[in-house]
Amino acid sequence: MRPTVVLTCSILLYFLEIFRGVHGKQEWPIPYRRFDRRPAADSYCEAMFPFCPTGDRDGRTPHMNNWDVISVFRLQAPVWEFKYGSLLGKMHIMHDAIGFSSAERGRNYTMEWYELFQLGNCTFPHLRRETTAPFWCNQGAACFFEGIDDIHWSENGTLEKVGEISGGQFNEMALWVQDDNQTGIYYETWTVRSDPGPNATVWFDSYDCSQFVHRTYRYLTQQGAKLSSRSQTNYTKLYLYSGEPTYLGDDDSIFRDPSAKSLAEDIRKFYHPFRPHQSYMDFVLSLAEAYQKVVEEKSFYLYYNFEYWYLPMKSPYVQITYEEVPLP
Repeated sequence: MRPTVVLTCSILLYFLEIFRGVHGKQEWPIPYRRFDRRPAADSYCEAMFPFCPTGDRDGRTPHMNNWDVISVFRLQAPVWEFKYGSLLGKMHIMHDAIGFSSAERGRNYTMEWYELFQLGNCTFPHLRRETTAPFWCNQGAACFFEGIDDIHWSENGTLEKVGEISGGQFNEMALWVQDDNQTGIYYETWTVRSDPGPNATVWFDSYDCSQFVHRTYRYLTQQGAKLSSRSQTNYTKLYLYSGEPTYLGDDDSIFRDPSAKSLAEDIRKFYHPFRPHQSYMDFVLSLAEAYQKVVEEKSFYLYYNFEYWYLPMKSPYVQITYEEVPLP
């Protein structure tokens, strides 16, 4: 092909990209970005309570014989029940997991997906003096361990058998979990919608413990499993409500570009009230500051796919719901 033809084609493609950028319509919700593999966690990130202390931190499961019959259990309990008992459950702030019981082995197992460094670190960053950009400890991962703590799940929550699968189906699921766990590496607390109504636009979807449970249920049904529940299958959702979000950029384009200095300072100021390890007095002052930013100024900076978005907030601004998501 002659150079003039190549140049003409290149110019045409360039203008097609411009046209697409100007006239193209953003698709919502923004897809959750997956990665080739899970990176090592930064040593700065420290969990108050260790992640997956008695299980496999990579979500690996034992191999079952194909003819084994595996019971599947829906598990749900209040977040931080070990510390606050049923308190958060009364506010419908629940943690979800899946249980398995092998008929051949006579053993029970629990599988869950949650934050490596607790919920606060996944929802808001650290503001470190030595780094300009906010520093996030927002990895989430699968944990698989032997046993089901019957009292923990049933006393203030749910422990219900919802179906049976074969050992072969369990092994196929185990391979899927490994891939899901290695490519979906970070926790996302918020679901962002245009309003609370049934026809609202979802701008961003969460990626949390309940979403892992939903994905697993869907995979099992695709493999032929039949799942059913005698009770309503409700799950906790944390919502933000906003007008159409505006894309701002990533760490390089915001915090390493001198021309974006004002935006970088605004983002750091926004996250300042949400910083960890505050005194009681600082916490009270921070609540007032956070209210001013989110409700009065109607502003929120969301970190999603390792990029920042501006949310023009709308009433009711923030909401915790406990809504039904039927089994597939």
